[in-house]
Amino acid sequence: MTDPRHPQGDPPPPLQNEPYPQDGVPPWAAQGTPPPAGGDGGESGQAPGPWSGPPGPPVRVPLRLSPKVLLIDPVRMLPSLLLPLVGVLFVGGFSAHSYGWAAMGVGGTVVFAIIRWATFSYEIVGDRLETKRSLISRSVRTIPLERIRGVDVSTPPLHRLLGLTVLKIDTGASGGDEEAELDGITPEEADRLKSVLLRRAPRPEAQVSEAAAPHERVIIGVPRRWLLYGPLSGAYLLTPFALAGGAVGLVFQWGDDLGLDQDTAWSVGEWVWDHPYLLVAVAVLLVLAMPFVGGLMYAVFNWDFKLKHRDGYLVAERGLINRRSVSLESARVRGYEIVDGLAERWAGVVRAWAIVTGLGDSETRGQLLPDVPRSVAYQVTAEAIGPSQAELRRHPPVARNRRLFRAVFSWAALAVAGAVGVWATGMILWWILLVLALLLAGAGIPLGLDRYRSLGHGYDGARVAVRSGSLRRSHAVIERRAVVGWRLRQTWFQRRAGVLTLIAGVGAGKGGYSAIDVSVAQGAAFPAEVTPEWLAPFLDSPGTPPTA
Repeated sequence: MTDPRHPQGDPPPPLQNEPYPQDGVPPWAAQGTPPPAGGDGGESGQAPGPWSGPPGPPVRVPLRLSPKVLLIDPVRMLPSLLLPLVGVLFVGGFSAHSYGWAAMGVGGTVVFAIIRWATFSYEIVGDRLETKRSLISRSVRTIPLERIRGVDVSTPPLHRLLGLTVLKIDTGASGGDEEAELDGITPEEADRLKSVLLRRAPRPEAQVSEAAAPHERVIIGVPRRWLLYGPLSGAYLLTPFALAGGAVGLVFQWGDDLGLDQDTAWSVGEWVWDHPYLLVAVAVLLVLAMPFVGGLMYAVFNWDFKLKHRDGYLVAERGLINRRSVSLESARVRGYEIVDGLAERWAGVVRAWAIVTGLGDSETRGQLLPDVPRSVAYQVTAEAIGPSQAELRRHPPVARNRRLFRAVFSWAALAVAGAVGVWATGMILWWILLVLALLLAGAGIPLGLDRYRSLGHGYDGARVAVRSGSLRRSHAVIERRAVVGWRLRQTWFQRRAGVLTLIAGVGAGKGGYSAIDVSVAQGAAFPAEVTPEWLAPFLDSPGTPPTA
């Protein structure tokens, strides 16, 4: 006998005591079928109500940051509160009332952190990520998944102690800043979000198991002995001077609270001026500390550097104290830039960055390699992005003359001024200026020649290459499809010399890469070689009489 509630056949089996999936939708509702006999997930044996069609959309449950982040936010706010708290204690004479006001300030910071945590949520809805904050007014930020260019996962020291991470999302629409930040999620949640945010299209059922275990291949793991190249990159060498300047700035900022007024600072300055050997000693110590402190900072930021290929993304991981992982979509990588300075060039090492469309803060997030041997850098970039077979073409000899003139002229003019001062006054200061200017002018000759040797441009049928610079030499390799336009720039001096600067416009990286001081013939022929189809509409077809 057929059940009147199920005229098409036998009733479904009774409901088992199994929880619903994580989305909160029962299996029978997801399939669009009536509820089974025995209830819809309520108490067993209860008669079902009348079936009114397929269920509505699943209930959306916004997600929150980990509650452990409440232990981090007050600590992070302490530096900004330290000065006001010290001022309150000094003004109150370290009385009970002053301690009470200071405790209220700290308590207010904790309450503010709790409110921020409780009013922030995030969720993935369809093909977009939504973040909500409803403190006084409700703010909703929507980020389409297709606009996401990269995901940056980092673990600062406090987060690492509590088992948390920081996930930053970059869409390229906000310049150097990230578009959204989830500060205080578990590593497991970060991995889950990373795989979802960087997935452009749903995968077939046959690939579900493969998606659960993403394919990962390590392209290179930088050996720790290569960290010794760190002091060769100039930025880290200035670390001792930056630390000294920061210490002086703190003294001036907290001087009033520490009892150091303007008269005291002036007296200290006069005493130091009367003992110049102390200044010389401090300068010498800072210079001697440059390679050691710079190398230490370099090792901290680039410790255990690994470049991986994971499911269509280039993933760069680095850092000792703050472990950072940056993912770059391979489909949006348009080339790479290999950079070296004078010291790095003498040692045969270079650094590498990816040229990516729509990537904010590319100088940091686009780094592919720290200082590594040159041959290794070209091998890794060829494997990760693509090889460049372009042989760089030399620029005309007039470009060498211009490099020499620009490297020598300013110091030569200063030397002439010093010679005039020596002839007019004979003061020792003019002699020092004359000698220094002559030395720098002499050093400008090999520098100018090296700048000329660094100039070059080429094309291998697939990628455009341009190179320039000496103190910081840059060799950029860009895919032909990334070139969106050409720009010819010529100053008055370049017109007199018969050269120009050819700029390849690229919708990635710096936006344009220049071939400096090419000849007029090269400036016309190179764009026609790389993008001949752009010039075809302006050329007459064979056998067609020219138009008037």
